[in-house]
Amino acid sequence: MLHRVAGWAMRRAGLAVALWVVALVAVTAGSALIGNAYKNDNSLPGTDSQRVIDTFAEHQPQGATESVQIVVHDESGLAAEKSRIGGMLTEVGKLPHVSGVADPFTANGSLSTDGKTAYATVQLDVPAADMPAEDVRSIIHKAQEIAGDGLQVELGGDLVREAQESGGGASEGAGILAALVILVFLFGSLLAASLPLLTAVFAVGSTLGLLVLASHVFTIPDYTAPVMMLVGLGVGIDYALLIFSRYRSELLKGAERPQASRIALDTAGRSVLFAGCTVVIALLGLLALGLGSLQGLALGVTVTVLMTMLAAVSLLPALLTLFGKRIERSVRKHAAKSRRHPGDGWRKLATIVQRGPWIPLVLGTAALVALCLPALDLRLGFADAGTDDPAKTSRKAYDLLAKGFGPGFNGPLIVVADGSPAAAQALNAKLATDPGIAAVTPPQQLADGKVSTVLVFPKSAPQDAATSDLVQRLRKETLPHLAGQTNATYLVGGSTAAADDFAGAVSNRLPYFVLIVVGLSALLLTAVFRSVLIPLKAAVLNLLSIGASLGVITLVFQQGWFGAQEGPIEAFVPVMIFAIVFGLSMDYEVFLISRVHEEWRRTGDAREAVKEGLANTGSVITAAAAIMIVVFGAFLLSPDRMLKQFGLGLAVAVLLDALLIRCVIVPAVLRLMGPSAWWLPGWLDRLLPSIALEREEPADVVPVEQERQTV
Repeated sequence: MLHRVAGWAMRRAGLAVALWVVALVAVTAGSALIGNAYKNDNSLPGTDSQRVIDTFAEHQPQGATESVQIVVHDESGLAAEKSRIGGMLTEVGKLPHVSGVADPFTANGSLSTDGKTAYATVQLDVPAADMPAEDVRSIIHKAQEIAGDGLQVELGGDLVREAQESGGGASEGAGILAALVILVFLFGSLLAASLPLLTAVFAVGSTLGLLVLASHVFTIPDYTAPVMMLVGLGVGIDYALLIFSRYRSELLKGAERPQASRIALDTAGRSVLFAGCTVVIALLGLLALGLGSLQGLALGVTVTVLMTMLAAVSLLPALLTLFGKRIERSVRKHAAKSRRHPGDGWRKLATIVQRGPWIPLVLGTAALVALCLPALDLRLGFADAGTDDPAKTSRKAYDLLAKGFGPGFNGPLIVVADGSPAAAQALNAKLATDPGIAAVTPPQQLADGKVSTVLVFPKSAPQDAATSDLVQRLRKETLPHLAGQTNATYLVGGSTAAADDFAGAVSNRLPYFVLIVVGLSALLLTAVFRSVLIPLKAAVLNLLSIGASLGVITLVFQQGWFGAQEGPIEAFVPVMIFAIVFGLSMDYEVFLISRVHEEWRRTGDAREAVKEGLANTGSVITAAAAIMIVVFGAFLLSPDRMLKQFGLGLAVAVLLDALLIRCVIVPAVLRLMGPSAWWLPGWLDRLLPSIALEREEPADVVPVEQERQTV
């Protein structure tokens, strides 16, 4: 299949490029005309927080509508501003989709005890999914028209946070520009540098349009597109670079352009396809978690990886054919200017590592373990306005409410009582005695009068560990004991409770996820490299790099290093990083080990194979890693906290994997293993299918019997 696709692309280069252009234009135009139907599926079947949501849906048949909070504050007191505020609220009540506005001066509990802060609840007549963002912005602008002369007006609520989200583009643009600079330095030619970049842009652009179209058929969350671009740009450039680098290497060895293309696709191309398959396996392993919010995301990123693989073996060969002469001239010109023989530095590094392998192995492993330790204190949660940019109105409203009404006001727990009115009253009295609770509202019956709800305001902020402790105490101690006395059913919901439930669901299913991903990847590596120890080594080192990246995320975003906003880690970030990083780690594993294996089969010398394998791949691995690091790291410029966590986690993992693991630890481990690294029991050799990543060149290949005798 690889030969047929790549061969056709090289024979019909102009047509292949034209088809990619048409496909990109068609899906982009189609997606623009149809529009997206992204939908966030945050359901957590079997959890208390999901039961609370289901209870509301059952006992409030009309469905729940959304609301927006208008927060007003004046250090001199709000009494003198009543008429101004009242006039503004009247005007807001006339805006589209506003069904009512509460008066903060008459509504119970809407005015702070010091009289300086108040809030008005703007009730909408539609659910959140049906509220246009421009109508939310109209509410924001109308409310803030009266601000000034000491009166501060801010707005809060999930709809306000979504309506003020900044547009993307800056992070992606910065990453692409930095990648181009690295490629120009590597190849010494703007044209040569542009080909891997162009391949990635075509793949990501096409996938973005397909994702919009697919959202009408599958449940795809709205944060899939930026994550897809983050992964797609890094992986797309990476895959194209690996193939182009082998093509360039073959040209410098004296191969003709068509022959160089065939060799590159038959070696690096196979490695790219295999590495891409391991990424897909890791992403599809997320389906084992059974969480709707992750399944759509996994599907979107999987399609992205598949498109980058397709572009690498079809679009790139066509571009190499069209621009072959100019590329060859630039490659030879750049090589002639170079004073050093390619790979000399990496040969020296491999020689140094192999002289005393225990020192780099122990020091490198200790460094990875040390970075993993902070991840043991990883605390999951969901972002709220408390982690927004301090300049945003949603963050200002959050801070004003916390100051005026207490930190727990921004994230009340919802406790549902399914039983008699007396059971609801008993619940209210019991909760009021808890030392972690600041206030409890009187029981309110739902529309059908069968279920009552109580709002619980913790003394701690929504994202504080103390609030999570309160949720667990209520669920495991307070409410079960009370239920035994009243024969009622009590459920605890709310955003903090949902975050705890999500973390619990992930923790319970994580072993199956890890087993599936690691097991299938190890099985594939075993089949390819005909070795037991190579897959075992890869699994352990990949897990260490993932743990280290999670440790760095914990230090920065949870503990607030380098001035970052403290708070919990987004609940789905660790599992997504695990899936993506485990797959990406296999890219470098396959690319390095396949060259080592190729040299081993050719020479039968284990030490020489490691040296030449690193010499032939070290520069391209570090260049590919540098590109992925700048692409991922550019997302630290994004205002979105979730994207920052993704960007930092992926950048750190790639940095450690490419430089410390592949270029230092792996050569040390292979040196200690020696020829036994390629040992495989005979019975397993007969059971496993044969998957070849290297070209079959009979004259250069060590006979099987000789290879076995050497082992």
